[in-house]
Amino acid sequence: MVERPRSELDSLRLRPSDLAREHGLTAQAVRNYERDGFLPPAERTRSGYRVYTGVHAAALRAFLALVRAYGHAVAGEAMHAVHSGRIDEVLMVIDRGHEQLLRDRATLDAVTASVARLAEPEAPERFAPFTVGELGYRLRVTPATLRNWERAGILSPARDRVTGYRRFEWDDVRDAELAHLLRRGGYPLEHIASVVRQVRTAGGTAALAESLEDWRGRLTRRGLAMLDAAARLSAYLELR
Repeated sequence: MVERPRSELDSLRLRPSDLAREHGLTAQAVRNYERDGFLPPAERTRSGYRVYTGVHAAALRAFLALVRAYGHAVAGEAMHAVHSGRIDEVLMVIDRGHEQLLRDRATLDAVTASVARLAEPEAPERFAPFTVGELGYRLRVTPATLRNWERAGILSPARDRVTGYRRFEWDDVRDAELAHLLRRGGYPLEHIASVVRQVRTAGGTAALAESLEDWRGRLTRRGLAMLDAAARLSAYLELR
């Protein structure tokens, strides 16, 4: 894209429909974005019609790129900070997004490694459910730790109808082993509970492994969207 000098961009006279056409929006959507503070205020003709410039076009490109990368709420927060001159707050919004992406990548790598190490063998034809003591011995953790994982939603063992004791079936053992690996990696219990729920929803670690590449692809697309948003936002900031 050829950069135009600020004076030339200011001299452009654009209608809401001109800005909207580039992005497949309606003219009303553009007016709404201005009303909500995502675009700088437009000048008005004597008859009250809005007149936008190339600066408004750059603001709209930046806002929509931020929406794709961070979502509507965060994009709006960033544009409000820009228009109030709070540039450090804008940079904090960007930094938080990249920090979250980095955490998501680390989680994905940990889950991928854990799934590969588990390899999820088929359940034996005859499997006797584990007691809390037996499972604790298998993992070298205390029964109190397993009960804590249960309270966190990581484990959900059935109960023996007669004794009321916990009965850890084959899937429960798999979930406990996955949780153990992630816990050793330093992940908090609420994060591990979310990962284990994904395993259960996918129908096991084998099915989850097939979805990990899709997860990685989503992270890659988000990273590229953040890169584009940063470039669009930087271009807009230079104009201001």
